[in-house]
Amino acid sequence: MTKNYIKISEVGPRDGLQSIKQVMPLEAKKAWVSAEAAAGVPEIEVGSFVPPRILPQLADTAELVAHALTIPGLIVAALIPNLKGAENALKAGVHKITIPLSASETHSLKNVNRTHTQMITEVKNIAALINNLPKDKRPKFEGGISTAFGCTLEGKIETDKILALASALMDAGCDEVGLSDTTGYATPRHVVKLVKAVKGEVGNEHLTGLHIHNTRGLGLANVVAALDHGITTFDASLGGIGGCPFAPGASGNIVTEDLAFMLDSMGYKTGVDLDALFKVREIVQEALPDEELYGFTPDAGLPKGYPIGYKV
Repeated sequence: MTKNYIKISEVGPRDGLQSIKQVMPLEAKKAWVSAEAAAGVPEIEVGSFVPPRILPQLADTAELVAHALTIPGLIVAALIPNLKGAENALKAGVHKITIPLSASETHSLKNVNRTHTQMITEVKNIAALINNLPKDKRPKFEGGISTAFGCTLEGKIETDKILALASALMDAGCDEVGLSDTTGYATPRHVVKLVKAVKGEVGNEHLTGLHIHNTRGLGLANVVAALDHGITTFDASLGGIGGCPFAPGASGNIVTEDLAFMLDSMGYKTGVDLDALFKVREIVQEALPDEELYGFTPDAGLPKGYPIGYKV
């Protein structure tokens, strides 16, 4: 990849759909994933391996993974809450798995019904499971630190706790850690402080991605802050749908379309065709007619003459 390449990881089929009541038909999900991959989005988190009784919206994740794996070049990712979820994800053949470890133990108990100690044990068991696979069959294993910037249930999370959890995740066998603004509490200054601190704890190469929400309108500002400090992967959701059902008031992933436009206009390489990406919204809107899709750039359109004479 070029030096100024930034990876956009689409999380709408997981984080977006888990947050709404309507169940999107499998064929529409397949069309969404195919169209977004064709638009140049390199990585898509297609679902979560959780019991269907908990999230019926994601009950067909294994089938969607099977479809996504037929798309050349696409990195197929999934969220897993525990060892059982990891077993199912590995059986499905995903390229990347993320396990959420909430910095807020209160949130962890509500989200995955486990304490920090129990979650680290799960991580160790999952890492052992992965290491038993042939090297070419091992997915990337990310430990995602949820509520890293604050929690609607506990409030402020001390940096020392984040550093201890990041270190514990790496020691337990994760390939990398990620920071998630689950509740939309992050500010640019906080992003810089925490990214620098965690990189200092686990190494620059083991923190490359952020999951940012736009709950209070600072999503893209937080991305810009992180760009200056070595973050090269950002999660986003088409149309801005999504949030955490166990963190009240935390809806609002950053909009994939707005993120792609901002990065492109700043001269970063994403590989995303903006016009093609905007058209993907039609698939999602048709399948979810009662859901509001967000995004300034799709509504306003690209500037006249873009990109000639516009990029700086």
